[in-house]
Amino acid sequence: MSPDDHGRRGVQRRALLKMMAGAAALPAQLATLPARAEGIPTKIVSLDYGLASTMLSLGVTPAAVASLADWDRWMVEPEMPASVIDLGSSWEVNFEILTALKPDLILTTPYLDALLPKLEAVAPVLRLEIYTPEGGEILPAAIAATRKLAAAIGRTEEGERFLAEVDAFFADCRRRLEPLSPPPLALVSFMDARHARIYGAPGLFDNVLHKIGVENAWKEASNFWGFQTIGIEELSRITDPRARLIAFEPLPGDVLPKLDQSPLWQALPFARPGHFSVVPPALMFGMVNEATRFASIITRELESGS
Repeated sequence: MSPDDHGRRGVQRRALLKMMAGAAALPAQLATLPARAEGIPTKIVSLDYGLASTMLSLGVTPAAVASLADWDRWMVEPEMPASVIDLGSSWEVNFEILTALKPDLILTTPYLDALLPKLEAVAPVLRLEIYTPEGGEILPAAIAATRKLAAAIGRTEEGERFLAEVDAFFADCRRRLEPLSPPPLALVSFMDARHARIYGAPGLFDNVLHKIGVENAWKEASNFWGFQTIGIEELSRITDPRARLIAFEPLPGDVLPKLDQSPLWQALPFARPGHFSVVPPALMFGMVNEATRFASIITRELESGS
């Protein structure tokens, strides 16, 4: 799932010609897919970004991914192979292409439960829970989902090796940051010059901050996705003078110019030099790969002292 899909539950359809071109290219692309091993699904499609990136880390390339057109905008890494087919947005899956693929397995999450009857008519479905209304910390749920996915696709050893490498990476980030006594961080994605999503417990970003030894400056609980929407004036509730504000790309194009001219923004402590920075994107609704990308971005940002 991409943030665009989350924000508007069903974006406009891809242009009809693009979909027709994608369907026409299927025979050649299907010929490149591996043969199915006995009892192990190999032709797997993912309707969620985090599950797709996890597949890549387990050494398996998805046959198709929902919202693939926006992958480079929100994910950046891991790179998605050119052979992977775009299924359209998560909420407007192109079932013509999906059916033609004849997948062995479809990966989905509770976010798309409304599509389950149609998906189950196409192929077996593996529904993995990471973000649920029942709440709970996201990183442990993502780790558990990684193990379930690895087992389902015959990659248990690869899954354990991947998770061990992730643990070591978090520990290294913590070791690098500890001598710096890092300041508390407030993490936002700007929606416009007056509103932002701010990330808190029990979300993925909050979990990772604790893992690498950095305090979250935003103490209020978020929704089960790990964020709440605020007006920028509400940032004044962060009173620690050391706190820094980190904003993630992509930003709406007019946000920074409007902030520069905003008396409201200028009255906030984050308008002071050294208290606000913009960093590359990290998927806030992701899984373990996205957690490590976030940790890497934050660690480098704090080490740079910018």
